[in-house]
Amino acid sequence: MKIKRIYLPIALSAALSIGLLMGSFLNFPATQRGMISSSNKSKLNKLIDFIDSEYVDDVNTDSIVDITVNSILEKLDPHSVYIDKNEMEGVAQSMKGDFVGIGVNFYMYKDSVAVIKPVPGGPSERAGIKPGDRILFADNNKLFGRKLPNDTLFSKLKGEEGTKVTLTIFRKSENKKFKVDVQRDVVPIKSVDAAVMANKTTGYIKINRFAETTADEFHRALINLKAQGAKELIIDLRENGGGYLEKAVRIADEFLRDGELIVKTRNKKNREDKTYASKKGDFETGKLYVLINENSASASEILAGAIQDNDRGVIVGRRSFGKGLVQREMPLGDGSAVRLTVARYYTPSGRSIQRSYEKGGEAYFNDFEKRYESGELYSADSIKIADTLKFKTAKGRIVYGGGGIIPDKFVPQEGKHGDEAVTMIMQSGIVSYFAFEQLDKDRKGFKGLSAPLITQKVTETDKYFKDFESYLAKNGLVFKLEKHKDRVKHYLAAEFCRQLLSEKAYYEMILKEDNMVKTVLTDRK
Repeated sequence: MKIKRIYLPIALSAALSIGLLMGSFLNFPATQRGMISSSNKSKLNKLIDFIDSEYVDDVNTDSIVDITVNSILEKLDPHSVYIDKNEMEGVAQSMKGDFVGIGVNFYMYKDSVAVIKPVPGGPSERAGIKPGDRILFADNNKLFGRKLPNDTLFSKLKGEEGTKVTLTIFRKSENKKFKVDVQRDVVPIKSVDAAVMANKTTGYIKINRFAETTADEFHRALINLKAQGAKELIIDLRENGGGYLEKAVRIADEFLRDGELIVKTRNKKNREDKTYASKKGDFETGKLYVLINENSASASEILAGAIQDNDRGVIVGRRSFGKGLVQREMPLGDGSAVRLTVARYYTPSGRSIQRSYEKGGEAYFNDFEKRYESGELYSADSIKIADTLKFKTAKGRIVYGGGGIIPDKFVPQEGKHGDEAVTMIMQSGIVSYFAFEQLDKDRKGFKGLSAPLITQKVTETDKYFKDFESYLAKNGLVFKLEKHKDRVKHYLAAEFCRQLLSEKAYYEMILKEDNMVKTVLTDRK
C-alpha cells in the first residue's frame, strides 16, 4: 500500500520491466532493423484485419495486438516488454523528472481527497493549502463521496502550465470551507530522496531511480553536503531498480579519475563501446561507500560496479539484483511503446552481472524467494559464487560475475530470519496512512514541536504503538509486534516527523537505526 501522490501518478516499478516491439505494427519496410520477413508481417496484419471485419462477435483488436506483442516479447528476455498507452504517460513523467500539476501528496481517506502534505515550494503550498485539508471540488468537479479512480483524480488536477484550477477546501482544524485558486506549475518528481549528514563528517545521499534530472540533483546534493563538512560519503542505492545508464555514468564520473573505465556495452554485432571518466569530479578523494541490496538493479549496478572495480570505494549490503541488459525505447505511434534489449553491459573488470533467465520471467523476478530460502539474506556464506567467473579489480582484488554485485562488506537483512514482514510493513505506505490519521485527530497537539519532542511524544508511551497494532488488525494484517516494539516506535516517530517537518527530519531519524549505515560509520572510525 502506498501513498497516492499527485506528483507521482504511476508507480515507478513500471519503468523497470520494459521492452521493444517488432516492426510489423509500425509498418516499417521489411529491411529496416533486419527484423521479420515481409510475408510474416503481412500474415499478422491480415489476421488482425480478418478478425476485425469478419469475426462473429465484437472484438477489441487493440487488446489482441497487445496480447500478441506481449507473447512475442516473453520469448526474448524479462526486460524486453511492452508499455501500453495507459501506462506510458506516467512512466515517461517519472523518468523525465517533473510534470505540470498542483503539487500535493494525498490519499483517499474515507470518501475524501485528504492532503498529507503539499510539495514544498509547489503551487498548492504557495496557495496556502495545508496538511489535513480535504479537496472537495476541482472547479465544478466533485471529488468526494465518489470513489474516483486515481487517473480520474489526476486528470482533474493536472493541466497546462500557468492555468488555474479553483479548489474547494474543507479545513478540519478550523472547521471551515473555502475556495482557493491554484495556478498549475511544473512540479519536480525527485529522484534524490535525501541528502543529509549521517554524522559531522559523513554525508548521505539516497537515490530512488536514475531519471533525466538525477545527475543534476545528485551534484547539487553533493556540493551542499561538502559545504556542511562532508569528507566521507554514503550513496544509498537500495531498492533502486535503475533507469538511464548515462545518468549513472555521470554520477560515477564525480568519483573516478580522468581516464578510468566506467562501463562497457556490447551489442548483437559484438561492437563494444567503452565509457571513461572525464573531467575532474567533485569527490575523487574522500572515502566512499555504496549501499546495495537485492532490489538494486541495472543502472545502480553500473554505478556500484564502476566504484568496486576501480577500487574507489566500499560496496556495503547484500548481493544486487543482477540485471546486465541495456534497453532502447521505440514509440509505436498510438501512445504505447516498447523497450528492447539491444546490448549487454560489463563492469570495468569485464564482468557481466546478468542473472540467468532460462527458467522464464516468473522465476527470474521471484528470485527474492529463492534467496530467502537459501539463507543468503542473512549470511554471506550462503551466497553462491561462480568460481569460474573470477575477475580482478584495478588493484588485483578478486570479484565475481554471473549474478549481481557481491558487496565487499555483507550486512544481513534487519531483524532475525522470519522477521522480514515486520521490516517491510514499517517501510510501507500503511505507516504513512496511520500517521496521517493520528495527526488528523490531534494536529494541534503536535503544533510547533521539534523532532526530538515529536519523537518523545510518540515513543514515551505505548499509545501509538498499540493504536498501530489495532490499525494493522483492522486492515487484515495481524502481527506480533511486541518483541519489535522499540523499532516500531522509532519508525512511527520518524513518519510523524516526516509529515510534520520534512523528509530531512525523517531520514536523520531513520539513519540512526539503519544497520548498513551503522556498519559504515563503524568502519570509518
